[in-house]
Amino acid sequence: MNTREQNSRKVAFVTGANRGIGFGTALELGRQGVHVILGARDEASGRKALAELAEQDVQAEWLEFNVANAADHQRAYDFIEQKYGKLDILVNNAGIMLETPETEFNQKNTTSVVSGDALRGTFEVNFFGLVGLTQTLLPLIKRAPAGRIVNVSSVLASLNIHATSDDPRLPNHRQFAYNASKTAVNAFTIHLAKELAGSSVKVNAAHPGWVRTDMGGPHAEMSIEEGAATSVQLALLGDDGPSGSYMHKGQVLPW
Repeated sequence: MNTREQNSRKVAFVTGANRGIGFGTALELGRQGVHVILGARDEASGRKALAELAEQDVQAEWLEFNVANAADHQRAYDFIEQKYGKLDILVNNAGIMLETPETEFNQKNTTSVVSGDALRGTFEVNFFGLVGLTQTLLPLIKRAPAGRIVNVSSVLASLNIHATSDDPRLPNHRQFAYNASKTAVNAFTIHLAKELAGSSVKVNAAHPGWVRTDMGGPHAEMSIEEGAATSVQLALLGDDGPSGSYMHKGQVLPW
């Protein structure tokens, strides 16, 4: 593929794309004709993901990338700028959950016991890394005809739902560090969308659902393909699509 051909296709950078929802997002974007750059922390997992995509006739490339490493943000910018000159889609998928009921004194609601290390470590990846990468790559996204930023959040980020819902499952999912980091991601989504209003760039937050991944566990309700659907939908929004929204499979969630 020569440079002119590369620039005629949409280019997407998906963080944490070597497995789970990130991999599912990369797979479907590739099927839709998007050239996908997989962000993964180590070569073995990146190469494995590329091979799995190739088995499904999706050609992509791997970039060694750790969202918590600011130097990797600039390296990603340099790689994309030199090779493509613009970035059509950024899917901020990489994320961690450091606290669990088992590690935090077996409490389902960890608010009173979560450690400072867990809070800082979670925010470093889920929030600070996400914000830093987006700010670094934004000039490239603005060069695209229709830039799209998808911040992978969670329904557990919704303050409204935590405060008002009677869903009996919620008390089992009040891991404070993780939930608060995703609430912060939602705030960033709103603020950035407002700043970019009137431009060709759209910024939205995605709730994938409860997905059978390493984080979601084997008993989750949705497959990886189903979990990737919202990110893919928001990545491929048309000009009439929303910006500054919090979505799950086409439905708006309360902040």
